[in-house]
Amino acid sequence: MLEFDYVSWHYPLLILVGFFAGIINTMAGGGSLLTLPLLIFLGLPSAVANGTNRIAIFMSSLSATAGFRSKGISNYPFNAYLGFAGLFGALIGAQIAIDIRGELFNKILAVIMIVVVLLIVFKPNLKIDNITERLKGKHLVISMIAFFFIGIYGGFINAGIGFVIMLFLHYYNRLNLIKVNATKVVVVLIYTTGAILTFAIADKINWLYGIFLASGNFLGGWFSSRWSVVKGERVIKLFLLIMVVFMSVKLWFF
Repeated sequence: MLEFDYVSWHYPLLILVGFFAGIINTMAGGGSLLTLPLLIFLGLPSAVANGTNRIAIFMSSLSATAGFRSKGISNYPFNAYLGFAGLFGALIGAQIAIDIRGELFNKILAVIMIVVVLLIVFKPNLKIDNITERLKGKHLVISMIAFFFIGIYGGFINAGIGFVIMLFLHYYNRLNLIKVNATKVVVVLIYTTGAILTFAIADKINWLYGIFLASGNFLGGWFSSRWSVVKGERVIKLFLLIMVVFMSVKLWFF
C-alpha cells in the first residue's frame, strides 16, 4: 500500500477546496484544476493525485444528480446510454493515465479551452424552446459514439471535460443548459465509476485524502445543482465563460 505523511490542517483544506470544486464541476466544469494541484501540493505523486481526485468527482456527481432529481430535472434513459458509452471509454483512458505520463497535455487542453471560449462568444444562441430535442435514433447513436471518446479523455484526466459535454449536449442534442447540467452529472457519475476501479486496481488512490476531498465536493455539488435550477440559464452561461477563460490561462501559463 502507498504511504504518505498526513498533517491535520490538510483535511479542512481538502474539504474547503472540494466544496468550491463541486460547485464549479456542477455549474460548468474545471474543478479538477483546483483539486489536482492541491493534491500534488500536499505531497501526492501525480498519478495518485489523478486517481484520488476521482473520488471527489464521483461524490460531486452523485450529490448533483440527487439535487437535480429533487427539483424534478431528469433525462433518463438518454443519460444512462451516454454514461455507459463513456464508461467503456473511461476504462481505456484511465489505463493510459496509469501507463504513460502526459506533461504536454496541459498545453493541448489550453488550446481546446480557447476554442471553447470562441464557440461560446461567437456561436449564436439556439432558441431551444422552438427546437425539438434530438435524443433518439441516429442522434442517440452518434451521441453514444461521441461519449465513448469523451469517456477516454474523462478517464485519462477529466479536467475541463464538462465544457465539451455541455457544448455537445447543447448544440447537437438541443438540450437547454439546465437539462445539459442534469445529464452531464449522470454521465460523469457513471464513467467515473470505471475510472475509480482502474486506478484502485493499480493502487493509485489515496483513500483518506479522497474521502475528505469528496465530502466537500458532495456538499458543493448538492448546493450548486439546486441553486442553478432556481437561477436558470443566464448564471450558468456566465459561470461557464468565466471558468473556461480561467482554465485556458492557467493551463497555458502555469
